[in-house]
Amino acid sequence: MNRDERVVRELVSAYGRTYAEEAGIRLADTPQPLYRLLVLSLLLSARIRASVAVAAARALHEDRLDSPRRMAAADWQQRVDALGRGGYRRYDERTATQLGDGAELLDERWGGDLRRLHEEAHGDTGELKRLLQEEPGIGPAGADIFLREAQRVWPELGPYLDGKALSGAERLGLPKDPAKLTELAKDTEPAVLAAALVRAALDKGVAEDCLRRAS
Repeated sequence: MNRDERVVRELVSAYGRTYAEEAGIRLADTPQPLYRLLVLSLLLSARIRASVAVAAARALHEDRLDSPRRMAAADWQQRVDALGRGGYRRYDERTATQLGDGAELLDERWGGDLRRLHEEAHGDTGELKRLLQEEPGIGPAGADIFLREAQRVWPELGPYLDGKALSGAERLGLPKDPAKLTELAKDTEPAVLAAALVRAALDKGVAEDCLRRAS
């Protein structure tokens, strides 16, 4: 086993948990978990700690704001309160509005079902990313987060390793080529590899720990 293989092995072993898993989302190709992933992606894309975004996603779920219709039917203050309970206070008011508007758009245009958005893209990842950004609050970063995680149930997307994941690879001294990285990861799911690489990109301590373990 060469140096790069050891680094990837240690990275995945210690930090190979998707953000959906961390938020308690059992991802499946069904409307509710896909919607919860979209909400999580919106929350994670803000300049806020990932742990806070995950906590806010859990709080929204606890308040049963886990489908477009329930999110749209909730009043603005209810969404603000749930976000605040998760510690998501800096962006809570704007995000509460975006969640409501986005839920209404998703319900009206795609019947509340992100699988229909997926079908509309006809297998074109670029088009899928563009359609996701029609949702209020979902920009390029949010779309990347969604696609990194959604490749677990939409495998034709994979390996989806965006710029953030590749910056994690660079920090670890690994190749910045998705094909080479997935080869190094062997049987690891691309979504798991992507999440682990992102954790290394976001936290220098993660990278240092993996390099120490692999040495």
